[in-house]
Amino acid sequence: MYMEETDLPGLGRRKDFMTASGRRIGVVELREGQTELFVSTWDDPDTCQASIPLTGEEAACLGNLLGGQHLAMTLTEAHREVPGIATRQFSIAADSPFQNQPMGKARIRTRCGVSIVAIMREGEVVPSPGPDVLLHPGDLLVAVGTQEGLDAAADILRNG
Repeated sequence: MYMEETDLPGLGRRKDFMTASGRRIGVVELREGQTELFVSTWDDPDTCQASIPLTGEEAACLGNLLGGQHLAMTLTEAHREVPGIATRQFSIAADSPFQNQPMGKARIRTRCGVSIVAIMREGEVVPSPGPDVLLHPGDLLVAVGTQEGLDAAADILRNG
């Protein structure tokens, strides 16, 4: 996939790409630090069909959602030929009993045999997180295990 980058003199930088449906999606990173998500048509990137200003926290959350989905899809494809293995994403909710706690406190691997293989946080990937990594609200955990184990892990992360 080709991503186009364009300097916007005095404003910042636009980064966008063309979707299969013929829409242009991208972000404008303004010099003051703000981010704006936009959608336009393929033939005129300057004619905006939708524009959504994002705070830094919102941009990081969107990055987690999209990046986590891509990572989970890649892992799912890699495990497709391994019977009984599945991949799932878990979000740490603001009311999770494990928010701001070390991941090891949940004892996910011990209790249900599921491995947390990555954490998406603020648009960044924390690969192979250890038990000392603190879980924060909004973190997206990518896990691998059996379907039953993943169901149990979801319950643990929600209810303790």
